[in-house]
Amino acid sequence: MKYTYTEKKDTRSGFGAGLAELADKNPNVVALCADLIGSLKMEKFIEKAPERFFQTGIAEANMIGLAAGLTINGKIPFAGTFANFATSRVYDQIRQSIAYSGKNVKIAASHAGLTLGEDGATHQVLEDIGMMKMLPGMTVINPCDYNQTKAATLAAAEHNGPVYLRFGRPVVPVFIPEDMPFEIGKGILLQEGTDVTIVATGHLVWESLLAAEELEKEGISCEIINIHTIKPLDEEIILKSVEKTGKLVTAEEHNFLGGLGESVAGVLARKRPTPQEFVAVNDTFGESGTPAELMKKYQVDAEAVIKAVKRIIERTK
Repeated sequence: MKYTYTEKKDTRSGFGAGLAELADKNPNVVALCADLIGSLKMEKFIEKAPERFFQTGIAEANMIGLAAGLTINGKIPFAGTFANFATSRVYDQIRQSIAYSGKNVKIAASHAGLTLGEDGATHQVLEDIGMMKMLPGMTVINPCDYNQTKAATLAAAEHNGPVYLRFGRPVVPVFIPEDMPFEIGKGILLQEGTDVTIVATGHLVWESLLAAEELEKEGISCEIINIHTIKPLDEEIILKSVEKTGKLVTAEEHNFLGGLGESVAGVLARKRPTPQEFVAVNDTFGESGTPAELMKKYQVDAEAVIKAVKRIIERTK
């Protein structure tokens, strides 16, 4: 299947659309926000169910505690703020009040990664996936476009247990079909190939498709897997692919320490040692700039994927 797009939308709007649909579908869903209603696209949920919305103000730790308490009577809270504030600022509360006791809280983390852009390093969290995947029982989801983020939001509400749902600020291509099934913990084979496996997540899925298109012109056949759920990781789809290609590239908008790449490397080390290259931020903070400028500078774009594929092919000759 050839993936193309006709429009661009931000993934946070996919979350907002999913949440608004849940306002109608599930009366137990409630929403909380730390003074970022517009940024999290929560307006439609509030219009539909104002009595099920809680504005906590700039008090993220209190928001997490309130969300945990709401689960006791069967509510399904979506607690939303910027990904940096949703993790680093409240990690103790998440660990103790949500993960340790298995509370059914959905942490809605917007503006993740470098593509937050001009707000700079203090807001561009690049370590959140690692922080959250290390918490026992925490499901970690990082969808790739508007449609998949909406589907992930709906799926998170049905999942029993804590979920970290990561999405972003900029507009990106919408290329996943609206009716494509979304199953937590199951990767999606987007494109078959024979020479190298590319396992990508979030915004890097589209960049990987662009890279594969260019590499095909040079006779290099790439198999592309969309890993929207980093924990639990779909080991089967990865192992099946590398059995065929014998080499793998991971691509993510995250620090290479603790991210998708290290999770995949762990699977390969335990079950099928395979040469791997990483496309990720190289253990550094970001800086202010446009999303495109930052992705290019920190080598997390299509060009970086192309270079990684060529490196792995050269290494394995």
